[in-house]
Formats: sequence, C-alpha cells, structure tokens
Amino acid sequence: MVTKEVAVSQGIMRANTPQPGAYYRYCADARAAGVAPLYAGEPGYRPQLDRDGDGVACEPYRGRR
Repeated sequence: MVTKEVAVSQGIMRANTPQPGAYYRYCADARAAGVAPLYAGEPGYRPQLDRDGDGVACEPYRGRR
C-alpha cells in the first residue's frame, strides 16, 4: 500500500482538489497549491499549461528517455 505522501510526491495523486474559479498562471502555481496535474474540464485547466496537448496539464516531469 502506497501512502498518500508518497503518491503525491510521485505525481500519482494530488494533495488537493481544484476549486471552481481557480486560475493558475504557471504550473509551479498549481503544484504549490497541490492541485497538479490538472485535467481538461477541471477548474484551473488551461490549454496553455498542457504542453503536449493530451488533456493533462502540469504533469510530473519524468525526464528524457
């Protein structure tokens, strides 16, 4: 069983739920609020934050392969 802290730190789970009317200028702001990643249709999601256009903004950076 994975603890919530580990799941949040690995980007598997987020610490908080985005609230209606939320706006995040940068992904760093969404991460600091504990709501990253943001999914299309959720408060705070903007296509400008979705670098690869897959409907998930502010995804955890996994590095290059």
